[in-house]
Amino acid sequence: MFQFDPAWFRIDSWFNILIIIGIIAFLAASIYYGIRAHRGQVLAGREELIGKTAEVLTDMGPKGEVFIEGERWTAVLDGGRAQPGEEVIITKVDGLKLWVSKKEQRR
Repeated sequence: MFQFDPAWFRIDSWFNILIIIGIIAFLAASIYYGIRAHRGQVLAGREELIGKTAEVLTDMGPKGEVFIEGERWTAVLDGGRAQPGEEVIITKVDGLKLWVSKKEQRR
């Protein structure tokens, strides 16, 4: 009833070679970029917050809240008071609490 030609199911050798080359290229690129990613410096986390500027959200005398990089943090001001809207500089990170100092105003 049905007749099949075995040549229909044969895969050419050039096609096999292309598939093997593609797999090798994919694995080589994956290994290269994987090693490169692990050698890179950490670009996120609390260590990166030190030295950055934050905006005061609540009256700080000395404890209050600041806003930095889209997040609200509890902060302790080193000295004095800070009003909402003022800018402070992060000097230390202790757990989930930031230690900040007033940003000097330029005149």
